[in-house]
Amino acid sequence: MSIKESAKEPVAYFRILEYESTFLDTAVAMILEECGLKVKSGTKVLVKPNLVSSKNPLACTHPNVTLSLCRYLKDCGAQITVADSPGYGSAAQVSKAIGMTTGLAELGLKPKGLGKPVKLELSFGKSIGISRDALETDMIINVPKLKAHSQFMVTGAVKNLFGTVVGFRKALAHTRFGENPGFMEKMIIEVNKAMPVSFNLMDAIYPMHKTGPISGKPYTMSLLAGSCNQYALDTSIYMLLGLSPNKILLWKESARQKIFGYHPDHIKYVIEPPDNFDTTDFIIPEKLSPMEFEAVRFVKGRLKSVFSRFI
Repeated sequence: MSIKESAKEPVAYFRILEYESTFLDTAVAMILEECGLKVKSGTKVLVKPNLVSSKNPLACTHPNVTLSLCRYLKDCGAQITVADSPGYGSAAQVSKAIGMTTGLAELGLKPKGLGKPVKLELSFGKSIGISRDALETDMIINVPKLKAHSQFMVTGAVKNLFGTVVGFRKALAHTRFGENPGFMEKMIIEVNKAMPVSFNLMDAIYPMHKTGPISGKPYTMSLLAGSCNQYALDTSIYMLLGLSPNKILLWKESARQKIFGYHPDHIKYVIEPPDNFDTTDFIIPEKLSPMEFEAVRFVKGRLKSVFSRFI
């Protein structure tokens, strides 16, 4: 595959050893600028971290990454909203549990939920409720956490935008679509296509390996990565981990659709080359769980989510 260098998608890698690093703000700024992102004063920016659960902070985007990004955007004069739609519980609860709420308050911000579901018609004859809050912003900056996943093997930027599906509808999607091969990955990619994504900043400093999406273990990768193209960013990570499209459902589907960024030849690396990062001992799940959720699990989850709002 022959693609001119100027047409390739920049993917930036920057080594950060600790979340408390004094270089974190510099790294965020360099990554965004090297990839060509420009944020004008007054732009409405939705910062979308992974706030999947208050059970395990490791499963979420680290607060310092989100806060560094918000400081950069504030310096640009952006109108910032930090939001997610956890499947269970609220964004405010998760933000408090992982220690992000105080830092946001110092910037004049607070975590919000993604609500106001709008029907998105899907190519296989179904529909899903995605957030009007996400659809109507000027730009989304997607801030995923790299992690092993018991159903998708490894997830990053593309999967994180599934979080723009409002609330319990994510679990319901597993119940409704999970038994049909290919439906979940098609749905997630169609949600991605509907969103005004402008940039993706991946927290792979201490990603989660062995299992996921909630109960894995930390792995020292020391990587902060970014790209305007979420498919290219994920492809770079899959390559770094020595994986192939046949193993990764979302990668396989993006390749089937020939979405730009799915192929390694679509990528050019800036700041640091991938060879600088060792992922030899990163463990991915050997056996994947079924994609569908049982109805009983879904009902229990809904009840738990409702009750958690009153605790």
